[in-house]
Amino acid sequence: MGRPVILGNNALTVGLNEHGLVNDFYYPYVGLENLTTARSLHHSVGVWVDGVFSWVDDEKWDKSVDFEDDALISTISMHSKALELELYFKDFVDSRANIFCRQIYVKNMAKKQRDVRLFMHQVFQISDSGRADTALFEPEEHYLLDYKGRCVLLIGGMNGDGELFDQYAVGNYGMEGKEGTFRDAEDGELSGSVVEHSGVDSVMRFQKILAAGAELKVDYWIVASDTQQEAEKIHIMLKETGLDERITRTRAHWQQWLLKSIEKRSVVSDELQPWLTKSLLLIKVHIDKRGGIIASCDSSIYNYGRDYYSYVWPRDGAFALWPLIRLGYSADAKRFFSFCKDIMHPDGYMLHKYQPDRAIGSTWHPLLHGRHKELAIQEDETAVVLFMLGEFLDYCVDEEFVHEMYDSFIRPAANFMSKFIDKQTNLPHASYDLWEEKFATHTYTTAVTYGALKVAARIAEMFSEHNDAEKWTAAAKRIGDESKTFFNEERGNYIKGFLLGDNDELVLDNTLDVSSTYGIYMFNYPVTKDHLTLSIASIEKELLNSAPIGGVPRYEYDNYFASTPPYKGNPWFVTTLWLAQLYMRTGEYEKAMQLLKWSTDRAAPSGALAEQVNPESGFATGVSPLVWSHAELANTILDVSKTK
Repeated sequence: MGRPVILGNNALTVGLNEHGLVNDFYYPYVGLENLTTARSLHHSVGVWVDGVFSWVDDEKWDKSVDFEDDALISTISMHSKALELELYFKDFVDSRANIFCRQIYVKNMAKKQRDVRLFMHQVFQISDSGRADTALFEPEEHYLLDYKGRCVLLIGGMNGDGELFDQYAVGNYGMEGKEGTFRDAEDGELSGSVVEHSGVDSVMRFQKILAAGAELKVDYWIVASDTQQEAEKIHIMLKETGLDERITRTRAHWQQWLLKSIEKRSVVSDELQPWLTKSLLLIKVHIDKRGGIIASCDSSIYNYGRDYYSYVWPRDGAFALWPLIRLGYSADAKRFFSFCKDIMHPDGYMLHKYQPDRAIGSTWHPLLHGRHKELAIQEDETAVVLFMLGEFLDYCVDEEFVHEMYDSFIRPAANFMSKFIDKQTNLPHASYDLWEEKFATHTYTTAVTYGALKVAARIAEMFSEHNDAEKWTAAAKRIGDESKTFFNEERGNYIKGFLLGDNDELVLDNTLDVSSTYGIYMFNYPVTKDHLTLSIASIEKELLNSAPIGGVPRYEYDNYFASTPPYKGNPWFVTTLWLAQLYMRTGEYEKAMQLLKWSTDRAAPSGALAEQVNPESGFATGVSPLVWSHAELANTILDVSKTK
């Protein structure tokens, strides 16, 4: 179902689902070690009032799940007509410490006094196997503790009068025929069981007699740490101060971060400002403080796929940075480029994807094609990072940092690309496409490789590395001179690519793919204006609005998460917004605005954009939010605002 709200501080990251419940809890890296990783695992919130109990994810509750326009702070409201109760949540991850905080208000909407009890349930899976975790109650400082090894999670809370939770229970979850200790809450009373190990969960209770129209306020927190002692220090401080000051400080932190780009964002219309700022915040929260940029922290895809998206794809990371770089945010860009320098193979290329701790990620790219050994890479991933260094230089004007990257990243990457070329064609050797599916020499990959080599040559000249500049310029020219290979005269569009056969024949893939035209435009691959015009017209004719819901699929007959009927593929936000950007470059402002509006109209109520949408219903498909979708939304807003 996606995560309409993602909260974090670039070390602790929390994803809230459509019910406002914790569904993802990453620590200590963004996107790595999801401590609620079981498919059925999510924290619960329950309410007991006058003998009636309800979990907030049942049908009794109407909900709105959103976050503030200028801070990563949730705004969640829930109302139950049957129970005559309203709940309101302000959630955030503290900007200075690894604390997930919830400020909860329970309002009695009945016209009489009532006994209201709020239950907070938490279930973590720290160990990979779901075994050998321990949960216990600590009586001296009055908190619940969940731990294994060097991962410690301390759970505490108090009401608005400074009173700590009045009941608790600790037990087993999802094992030995036990659903979980959360069931203990449903009679309004908790057993007080104090410790359990293996698969564990815990519940705490807050109780208050509320007059008609009165509220119960609860401050609730989960401290993530390496040691119980450090977590307890924070807990003791929170018992004394509560969360009011911390939410104010966290809001100020995000507002201050946004303020850095206020002048450059001033050209954006009032209507588009919230979309831009929310996209910037959602990009930022997926950036680990050690440099990795996660594609998506939404683990719900694991319910119907083989893996998460919580990896660092060099491609996604580079695209995620583009709007930040355009707005002058240099610190995250520098950390990401340093991350890429560290993970680069000694021969000058990057692999498919990585974990945020710099370990190699999973892959489905083989090392053997037929009888030939091949690199399991997407060359465009190396190229687009190098190209983005050029954008960083232009917008952030940090020559010193780029010079530091020259010997360690720029030279090996550019040397690799200048040699990874088939002499039969003078074009890049085959690798996987940016969609990670097909092995060939692709139009998009060729275009971004050309653009990256031109950037490398320009930087080399700047630093008086004339031999490098001459070598990389020559390689780019050879690639550019063969641009006619990629245009299909019969269909009037750029092909997806080709594979060099055993007898040096070109086996063409004539699939119409939006990335081919986008890559040629964005990376300035030398082609004729007439061919570009024809190719955009082909996308309009064959792909735009090819499904009832509208939008643009990645390429014709894309079967990734195919619907029934499949049409020509699910519309993607990335490719729909790419077409909008192409329209801006051809002076078709109104067409660009229509596609921008199409995209915002299909966002979640919180503003989160998924990867793709169902071609008939428009419902989110794939992960949500996808960082790349928000990067393209931000870029498109910046594009239309410049012209306007």
